[in-house]
Amino acid sequence: MPTSLLRPLRVLALAAGLCALLLSTSAARPAPAAAAASQLSMMMDDDLLVYRDDATRDAALTRMKSLGADTVRVTLLWSVVADKARRTKALDRRFRKLGADDPRAYPRANWDRYDRLARATRTLGLQLYFNVTGPGPSWGHAKPPKRYTKDAKWWKPKPSEYAKFVQAVGKRFSGTYKDENDGRQGIPRVSFWSLWNEPNQGGWLRPQWLGGKPVSPQLYRGLFVAGRRALASRGHGKDIILLGETAPRSVTRKTTTSAMGVRTFVNELLCGKRHKGAGCSSFKASGPLRATAWAHHPYTRRLAPDVPEPDPNSITLANFDALGTLLDAEASTHNIAKGMPLMSTEFGYETNPPDPFSGISFQLQADYISQAEAQTRADPRVLANTQFLLRDAAPVRRYKPGTKPYWGTYQSGLFTNAGAPKPGATAYAFPFYGTAGEPGRTSFFGLLRFLPGTIPAGAPERVQLQYQPPGAADWSPFGDPIAVTDPSGSFTADVAPPGAGQVRAVWSGAQGGAFASLGQAVG
Repeated sequence: MPTSLLRPLRVLALAAGLCALLLSTSAARPAPAAAAASQLSMMMDDDLLVYRDDATRDAALTRMKSLGADTVRVTLLWSVVADKARRTKALDRRFRKLGADDPRAYPRANWDRYDRLARATRTLGLQLYFNVTGPGPSWGHAKPPKRYTKDAKWWKPKPSEYAKFVQAVGKRFSGTYKDENDGRQGIPRVSFWSLWNEPNQGGWLRPQWLGGKPVSPQLYRGLFVAGRRALASRGHGKDIILLGETAPRSVTRKTTTSAMGVRTFVNELLCGKRHKGAGCSSFKASGPLRATAWAHHPYTRRLAPDVPEPDPNSITLANFDALGTLLDAEASTHNIAKGMPLMSTEFGYETNPPDPFSGISFQLQADYISQAEAQTRADPRVLANTQFLLRDAAPVRRYKPGTKPYWGTYQSGLFTNAGAPKPGATAYAFPFYGTAGEPGRTSFFGLLRFLPGTIPAGAPERVQLQYQPPGAADWSPFGDPIAVTDPSGSFTADVAPPGAGQVRAVWSGAQGGAFASLGQAVG
């Protein structure tokens, strides 16, 4: 079988396995070995994949795949698809006649960016994962009181209207729908979803709090239940459907826009013992929240992946396991399955340059990328890790250069905005990370993510460790070659380096060519 076909087959096989994980509340936690070996490598960059031209999108997808990504996460915005859907009387009549659950009710051109992305990912053998989220059009939200007019765009989305939109999306990406544009081509099926983005963050859902009481968990509960039913009604009930997409941090104030801590949000969402919100009677009618996994965005900002935030209500990569513990504790409510897997679905580090306010050095970004991969791979409950972004976003040019608002966009790419690779690109394609063990020894984790497919049984890849003394330019091999037998390309080694300096791993292909990881300091 050509190696170009291997990665798509691995993606499809993993998707099938994930679909079976939590289709009922009694689903069991996946076996550690299988979960660790099958962790999805996701990447996200809406700017390049959704809001640029076809050539830019295809070049970005090709680069993502070459680095080893097997899944792309994309925000499918309700407001983007619904834009101008009811702008005139004629369009409004059409919308009312067809109904908001019919893809034809929306302007044809509004679907194009997503239709073409679905075809492009299928061509490249990448898995497409849609985060279907608001904010939505004005008719999809309740009207806020006058004092909260500024929150109108995000205010109390209507679950019934959101469900209609999700039905339209589900029908369009069912695998049987014919595109009204682009020569009536078929649109590939999408089988990987999440419903709403960062519901515990005021930038996506409001109000978070009202009168000091939590509101967003109840709002999100209604949206998720309605959205999941909508997907099931369009034949997607057995797809991968993620719950959460939570942001990592909180603030102490309790306003309509204040981010709610993950611990508080989860307790309120699942109506745990300390909950103070409303709407818990809905579980009697709808049953528990059923999902394949809980999605979370465990950003640590400038902190290393293993350094926790001072705020105990925050959950970042450093205490990611606390999210699993929290969910299991709340499973006593019977409103969620115990042992629900976790996915890191948005994670990255901004760099300086170019952002002098939020960034870390290129080298530190690369080190943290490798360390984060080692941490998530070591936890069998974590089924995915996501790099955000591929390329740095452009600055906000309406602000004065050099100011903080000017750098208000994200600079967490593996490449600069001009397209030059950062060291992080190598670290992503070939993560390599070491930790001190017994005196004089170092334990290394590595991942041949860049390889185009799984490693066949009985035909291991080979990796050679190399050492570089301080101040030297050359690298020298030491120790025996490492046989990489894990299908995902991960490997470990516990070795005694020749001395202080740096160690790297070098892969040499059977057909020629070589690829070296970045060096790791030892001694």
